[in-house]
Amino acid sequence: MKVKQNKLNINFSGIFPECGCDEAGRGCLAGPVVAAAVILPSDFDCPQLNDSKQLTEKERDALRPFIEKNALAWAVAEVDNHEIDKINILNASILAMQRAIAKLKIRPGFIIVDGNRFKPFEDIPHQTVVKGDAKYLSIAAASVLAKTHRDEMITLHHAEYPHYSWDKNKAYPTEAHRKAIREYGVTPLHRLSFNLTGEKPKPLPKRKRKKTSSQTESLF
Repeated sequence: MKVKQNKLNINFSGIFPECGCDEAGRGCLAGPVVAAAVILPSDFDCPQLNDSKQLTEKERDALRPFIEKNALAWAVAEVDNHEIDKINILNASILAMQRAIAKLKIRPGFIIVDGNRFKPFEDIPHQTVVKGDAKYLSIAAASVLAKTHRDEMITLHHAEYPHYSWDKNKAYPTEAHRKAIREYGVTPLHRLSFNLTGEKPKPLPKRKRKKTSSQTESLF
């Protein structure tokens, strides 16, 4: 079988060591948002590695131990649903990535982050890269670790709350997931600040405008 060759770059900044970051679970209705930070060696080679969304579950699961074994350093961190409700999902995603960076056994000299939003971490320079998980190996590796670790977490929770089919939908907003919420209610893991059932908000009733004296017809 021919292996697909993905030509991703090893380094953005020219600084070593460089850390790649990504998150998983941002659009889910329940559970934490999980982030990973990965520092790869300069000679890292893995033609199969790509943005985790472009890989099958089987491919991601096979890549995870390879990345963890061959990375110079890697770490995974999370922000739970209660924190997400307090600080919003964008801030939670950034916080999860910063927590992962803080756990690395090697301090990076530069940070590259998938997407277009990040906040400075300590005094380490950083750069956001739109679709960075399809451009740089370290971000792609981080996307695989974040995705596989989060899927593992939410699948374990499926045993506690089987009605929601988290083993299949991984807590994303599928119709089956939303139907279960409408039928069984929410769990302690659901993000209450999200639109859990998918119902459109009812429009506010139109307020009747009072006629001003200039709009009132003369009776004489």
